[in-house]
Amino acid sequence: MNPAITVALVPAAPLVGALLVLALRRRPDAREAASLLAGVVTLALAWSLLEPVLAGARPELVLVEVVAGVPLALRVAPLGLMFALIASFLWIVTTLYAIGYMRAHHEENQSRFYGFFAISIAATLGVAFAANLFTLFAFYEVLTLATFPLVTHHQTDEARRAGRVYLGVLLTTSIAFQLLAIVWTWQLAGTTDFRPGGILAGTASPAVLSAILALFVFGAGKAAVMPFHRWLPAAMVAPTPVSALLHAVAVVKAGVFTILTVAVYIFGLDLLGSLAVTTWLAWAAGATIFIGSLVALRKSTLKIRLAYSTISQLSYIVLGAMLANQAGVVGGGLHIATHAFGKITLFFAAGAVLVAAHEADIRRMAGLGRRMPLTFAAFFIGAVGIIGLPPGGGAWSKWLLGLATLEAGQIGLLVVLMLSSLLSTVYLLEVPVRAFFEDPADGVDHGAVREAPWPSVVAMAITSAMTVGLFLYPDPVYQLVQRMVAP
Repeated sequence: MNPAITVALVPAAPLVGALLVLALRRRPDAREAASLLAGVVTLALAWSLLEPVLAGARPELVLVEVVAGVPLALRVAPLGLMFALIASFLWIVTTLYAIGYMRAHHEENQSRFYGFFAISIAATLGVAFAANLFTLFAFYEVLTLATFPLVTHHQTDEARRAGRVYLGVLLTTSIAFQLLAIVWTWQLAGTTDFRPGGILAGTASPAVLSAILALFVFGAGKAAVMPFHRWLPAAMVAPTPVSALLHAVAVVKAGVFTILTVAVYIFGLDLLGSLAVTTWLAWAAGATIFIGSLVALRKSTLKIRLAYSTISQLSYIVLGAMLANQAGVVGGGLHIATHAFGKITLFFAAGAVLVAAHEADIRRMAGLGRRMPLTFAAFFIGAVGIIGLPPGGGAWSKWLLGLATLEAGQIGLLVVLMLSSLLSTVYLLEVPVRAFFEDPADGVDHGAVREAPWPSVVAMAITSAMTVGLFLYPDPVYQLVQRMVAP
């Protein structure tokens, strides 16, 4: 198949899946089979682009030229392909998990859930394959709107309030900051295309370019750099499959993917390193890393603790971009993958505990590991990956980010990374330690609890294996990410 046609088919396949889900809404087994099939087709199409991209090709397709010089266009770059492969693969795994979770939890409106889930994946793939800032912004906004029905799925007062926070923060930051940065970039450079080495060098004074960079970083609200982070814990009212994929992989990674792409293909590392504001923005990311870890340590509700952990971990990637060196960019790009598999495993485990034991408070999980050993073993593996310890894949991305801080002469930021990892060791490993080694609290009886439905357990096993696999064999992901800075 012509690679240019495949580029369009990758985001189109989930849209077809969404239509099939709606058509089969009265037949749950067929509906879920259609969702799984759409995920498999999407992954196969994205996988077929891997060989040409590794060989140096950049398949491209212009969909429509909105105004002269500003097309809605798709192009496959190495980082975007990695993002697309992760999102499409984890869509399959999360659908499998959701089959067990949604049925066991007796969730309503499951067809709507699977339909908007597929549309959200299509938007994510559009972000991944965007050829320019205009295309990225268009799909970025579609992703926000498509995930809103998922965040408010339960239709409770709490869910509606969370939805208002979700839309309020994400739309405000993208329209007030990101869109302004895009228009400003177009006015200065005459294009919004992503190009190796960037397009802004020599177009304006350092002060102007610094302002644009700050607008891009805070305009990518999905990256949850403080103070624009409140939407993420608010969105935890959604069903766990939504929290798992869209708020551990697709939505949050769209934010940090945007910042990495802007750093490499709009500014370029040479220009980025010459701007004093990058140091300030790196410390803003460092503050988010540390404060997010401290807040997570204080939360006893498991999903909220994981949400603040995500806020902290996302800024590792922002920090990598703002260090403006190859090790930082490669480490940040690799962290997109390692964090995705580690964090989705943690969310899967949290949902399994909710379904099987109806527990959300960490303090009530003491002794539960003896009834749900597979779930808490998976949680332990995911935690190791997030902390950055072997045999979790996060060890490699955090190692590279640590080297990047030394290369940039930022010893203070290296200390921040080390303290954050120490804090994450405490707040994440507390969960399996309580579950396996403590006795249940007085009045808590886990005697009748068993593992979650088998589709959910299988999904956890797959993501746990991938977390370890990224430690043992990181080369395929590393090769893609490295081509961002060394084609």
